[in-house]
Order: sequence, then C-alpha cells, then structure tokens
Amino acid sequence: MPRFASDSVWNTAPTSAPAQRKGRYVPGSSAHPAKMYPGIAAHAIATYTHPGDLVLDPMCGIGTTLVEALHLGRNALGVEYEPKWATLASLNARAAAQASGTGTGIVRCGDARRLTDLAPADARGEVALVVTSPPYGPSVHGQVRSSRETGEPGVVKKDFRYSHDRANLAHVSTDRLLHAFTEILAQCRQMLRPGGTAVITTRPWRERGELIDLPSAVLAAGKAAGLHPTERCVAMLAGIRDSRLVTRPSFFQMKNVRDARRQGIPLSVVQHEDVIVFAKRLVKTDSAFPRAGRPTHAARTAHEPSPAAGVRYRTCTGGGHHG
Repeated sequence: MPRFASDSVWNTAPTSAPAQRKGRYVPGSSAHPAKMYPGIAAHAIATYTHPGDLVLDPMCGIGTTLVEALHLGRNALGVEYEPKWATLASLNARAAAQASGTGTGIVRCGDARRLTDLAPADARGEVALVVTSPPYGPSVHGQVRSSRETGEPGVVKKDFRYSHDRANLAHVSTDRLLHAFTEILAQCRQMLRPGGTAVITTRPWRERGELIDLPSAVLAAGKAAGLHPTERCVAMLAGIRDSRLVTRPSFFQMKNVRDARRQGIPLSVVQHEDVIVFAKRLVKTDSAFPRAGRPTHAARTAHEPSPAAGVRYRTCTGGGHHG
C-alpha cells in the first residue's frame, strides 16, 4: 500500500490559485474550468525532479504543469486534446521559457491515448516526472457572475465546459473515463524513464447522490497500467495560518454544501486534493541494477503489462466529506 506519513501533507495553497497564476499566464487562460493549482504542480516538480529533467503532462489544459516546470529550470512536454487549450498552453509555455531563460516547452495537440505517437521520438523513455489529473466532466462548475456584476437577477454560470466535442473524455461515463485513463497511464509508463515518477491529483465527486471514489479508481488504473504505487499524499487547497485552515471555497462548493446539509447530509467544503504517486520500476539488467542517477540504456526496457485489465471504482452513499 502507498505510505501516508507526516511529510505527505503538501502545503500547496499559502495563497489563492489566482494569486499563484498572476503574471504567468496569457489572457484567456482563466476560462479553463478545471485548472490545476500551480502550487501542487510546483511541489511535485521540486520534490521528484532535478533541473534539466523532462516533465510531462498528457492532459495539460492551459499548461500549468509546463509553466511551473519551466520556471523551475526543467524541460516540459504537454499534450492537450482541445485545440483552444493547446494553443493557450503553448503560449503560456513559451512565456515561461522566456522568463526563466532555461528549458524547452513543447505542446502537442491530440488524444493522450496516442501519447507515444504524438510526443517527440527522443522523449520516449526520458521523462522523469508525469504530473496530471483526470478530467472531472460534469462535476466541473466553472465560474459565476452575480447580480451585482450583471445587473440582472440570479446567478449566471460561465466557463464550465472543457469543450462541446462529445469525444472529449470529460463527456463520457465514469467507466469509459477510467478505461481511457488507464490507457493514458500505460502510455505515460512508456514515456517514463526507469525509476521515473507519476503524480496524479484527484478528488471524489458526487453523481446522483453517490460519492464516486475517484482516488481509489485512479490507484487501480495506475496498477493496471503497470505502474507501482509508492505514496498517497494530501495537497492542500486551503491556506494554513496560525495552525488553522483558511478555506477558499467556490460559489458552487458552498451552495452544494448548504443544500446537502439542509437534506441532513454532513457534507464539508473540499480542503485538499488526493495525490497518488506511482513509480516506473527499475529493471534489472544482466550486469546489475544501474547506479543511482540517470539509468543506462540497458535498463530502459521494462515488461509492458497490458492495460486491458478491468478497472473498478467504488461509490459511497451518505456522509462523504467532499462536495
């Protein structure tokens, strides 16, 4: 089982997500409905890589992982299905590379299930770290504009869709999503160098009153893809001041919590992301295990398990703690 220790709680939100993004992203980036917290990506990159390493996000959105990698002196590779977000990711990566003065950022537009075909040939087996998150689909709430902003009664919802393309994984059922995500992780395993790390951030969501245990499903998907689970961590979405949490819930989080409590369901505001950490196993060669540092070429051929094994997810009814 993955370990859970005191150092597995990541203090990744000392400031809000907009404050962390300020000055680092081109106009239009804020419209993406499910952006990763920059602090989460930065913590993973600083923990599991060294300057000059290659970092990959197979579903990179507006390029948060790439931007943080480049600012930390790493190289970055991203794949994004939606042309709109891929363009923004490329612009954000270019700006980050220019600001840092080190590293190269590459974005390819396409389906991450074809990751090894889309990525540069010389990147296969060279990735030190994968950082990504599965799409949350209908659970994404986007942003709202209040009556005070619009001058009209009620609340207007905006920026709550990844796209209108029904082939996008954000629109498929949970079972299909998990099967596809297993395929993507299997592709990531081929991109990783032996001993490389994959960090997946996720959280449960509710579907027709049931809590979908997505973190456990991601754990199962990683195993089915041939990755070895090593840690299960918590990445804070709330700040910590004077040993107390400073929550920053969205409008819809607060609404969902209040609605649930009126129905007698003890829901609470989401305070963290679950972080599942996997490793690509080192492979023993005829001579010996490779020494610490960059693996030798002889160590770069691993057993390739099939991702076809079924992935199951669990649902929980009643009093879950995530909104």
